[in-house]
Amino acid sequence: MGQPTPAQSDDWWRSAVIYQVYVRSFADGDGDGTGDLAGVRAKLPYLAELGVNALWFNPWYLSPMKDGGYDVADYRAIDPAFGTLAEAEKLIAEARGLGIRTIVDIVPNHVSDQHPWFRAALAGGPERELFHFRPGRGESGELPPNDWRSEFGGPAWTRLPGGDWYLHLFAPEQPDLNWAHPAVRQEHEDILRFWFERGVAGVRIDSAALLVKDPRLPDFVAGRDPHPYVDRDELHDVYRAWRAVADEYGGVFVGEVWLPDTERFARYLRPDELHTAFNFSFMTCPWDAARLRASIEDTLAEHAPIGAPATWVLCNHDVTRTVTRYGRADTGFDFATKAFGTPTDLALGTRRARAAALLSLALPGAVYVYQGEELGLPEADIPLDRIEDPMHARSGGTDPGRDGCRVPLPWTADAPHAGFGGEPWLPQPVGWASYAADRQARDPGSMLALYREAIRLRPALGDGPLTWLPTPDGVLGFTRADGAAICLVNLADTPADLPAHTALLLGSGPLTDDGRLPKDTAVWLRA
Repeated sequence: MGQPTPAQSDDWWRSAVIYQVYVRSFADGDGDGTGDLAGVRAKLPYLAELGVNALWFNPWYLSPMKDGGYDVADYRAIDPAFGTLAEAEKLIAEARGLGIRTIVDIVPNHVSDQHPWFRAALAGGPERELFHFRPGRGESGELPPNDWRSEFGGPAWTRLPGGDWYLHLFAPEQPDLNWAHPAVRQEHEDILRFWFERGVAGVRIDSAALLVKDPRLPDFVAGRDPHPYVDRDELHDVYRAWRAVADEYGGVFVGEVWLPDTERFARYLRPDELHTAFNFSFMTCPWDAARLRASIEDTLAEHAPIGAPATWVLCNHDVTRTVTRYGRADTGFDFATKAFGTPTDLALGTRRARAAALLSLALPGAVYVYQGEELGLPEADIPLDRIEDPMHARSGGTDPGRDGCRVPLPWTADAPHAGFGGEPWLPQPVGWASYAADRQARDPGSMLALYREAIRLRPALGDGPLTWLPTPDGVLGFTRADGAAICLVNLADTPADLPAHTALLLGSGPLTDDGRLPKDTAVWLRA
């Protein structure tokens, strides 16, 4: 254990299909209502049949779960709700035996307020230097040290009984680490080694652009460059050091980098930094042909000079599920516009999500599939008294939060709780069993069948570039595999003619009676 193998060291990640596992909601192996590693291990054959190359696990570490596990108390321990470290090691090995690699999630910006470092800091120990403690402003220090706002709403500062304040860009239970301190850097490099030595193939880096703060902690001024805590140049030294660790083990990184500036974004993907980063412009893009094409072109253009592969994702554990979003009047995604009671046409959204699946899986690069996407799950309405996401509380109750995309999966239509296990930690909506994996596995027209076939056929598209075809307004068309394969997606209001082809490889829906492509439908063709 710990030595790189040829299988770990190849470039599988450049074109992989990676499945995101939100453990708490995936499958419950011990019947307590919380998903766990035993549940994931039992479903490995399902994931192998789906055809994915790797699993990305949201944080499975010891945590008070104030933010779904992104408040980590111990990176070297599995939370007891999920299992044990020995089970995690078994899962990594068993998945690898099926040809499936493992990617773990590291949250370097902050830790839990129950982490030993922060508890020691509150007790007045030297660990205070590992965080951002400051006196307040105002006559008696009653005002926060600066005007920064939490990503979850409200001030980014909490005052302690002794009078000082501490910084948290997320929830108060998630104090930010001081990345100017060498002990913080050393600890995270040690954590990387700990997991690489247990056989993980890669690491996803949460909030990767937020770690380093301006040491003066100045007020935020719109338009002032550089930003006091986003995308600071010093970050690149951190990731160069991390890359050296990853290279020892043949490991790879994927960064969560939300940046509008494509040139700044690309800097994180230089050969001695991160291997890949999430593509949020595509994920949040409306269902609009011109906008989607622009997002695809911009993404490929920003990756080309540095030779990094693009990544494509339709949703994740933070955003509204695809079939729901695409069934709304506003088909884009923005945290600021989330609201209760938004009207949704699920039939329309499902039709578009099927087409989007073929679009994303036809693009060059890596594709991420969030658990339940392959089942066509919609966003669920969570009763107000059951919402756990801190985004809801911090917004004063106006934001529905992210729990609607985190509802436990339906596995078996006729079993209690749709086969998830015990009574789920989040309630499953009425009718959830109709999406069950066992029912869809028997239906050749299901979303699951579409994903399985698309992932099976995807290697035939090759890893070559994309070449756009001339198409009418509202239609996206391009070739892959040196022109041998065509992807055509119709977002226009009228059916589209198919280009010359020798075979229909796969369609997200049926063609019209006269062989044309209906609106909100996609096909893969052999040229």
